[in-house]
Amino acid sequence: MNLKLLVIGKTDNPCLQALIEEYSKRLGFYTRFEMEIIPDIKNANKLSETQQKEKEGALLLGKISTGDCLILLDENGNSYSSIEFSGYLQKKMNAGVKTLVFVVGGPYGFSEAVYKKAEGKISLSKMTFSHQMIRIFVLEQFYRAFTILRNEPYHHQ
Repeated sequence: MNLKLLVIGKTDNPCLQALIEEYSKRLGFYTRFEMEIIPDIKNANKLSETQQKEKEGALLLGKISTGDCLILLDENGNSYSSIEFSGYLQKKMNAGVKTLVFVVGGPYGFSEAVYKKAEGKISLSKMTFSHQMIRIFVLEQFYRAFTILRNEPYHHQ
C-alpha cells in the first residue's frame, strides 16, 4: 500500500521541516510514502472562508486519483489510540487499498466537495494545532503504527 499525505502550504520552520524529513525517511522502510504540498491560495485574505475552502478543495481533489482512499484529518473525525490506528492501517492494507491519502486541510477546514469524496475522517486530538505541527504528529503516528504492526520496540504500552 502507498501512503500519501496532502498538505496546504509549505513548512517554513526549519526545525519542523527537519522532523518531517526524519519521519518521512523512517516511513520509507515500511511503505511507499509521499508528502505533497499544495501551495497556499494567493490573495486568500481577500476571499471569504467558503471561497477559500472551495479553492483549496478543488486543488486537493485534483490530486486524488481514481481508486485512492481519501481520509481527512478533521477535528470531528474518529479518534484512535496508537494501537487502534495501527489496526486501522492494517485493515486498509488487507482490503487491498492501493493508495491511502490523508489530508491536512487549510485554516478553515474542507469544502463540501472534499467531505463528499472522503471515505473517512480521523481526529488526532480535540485540541487545535498549527497546520505545520500536525504534519509531524501524523507522520510520527504513521511511523508508530508500522512499528506496532511489526512488533518493533518503538511503541511502549
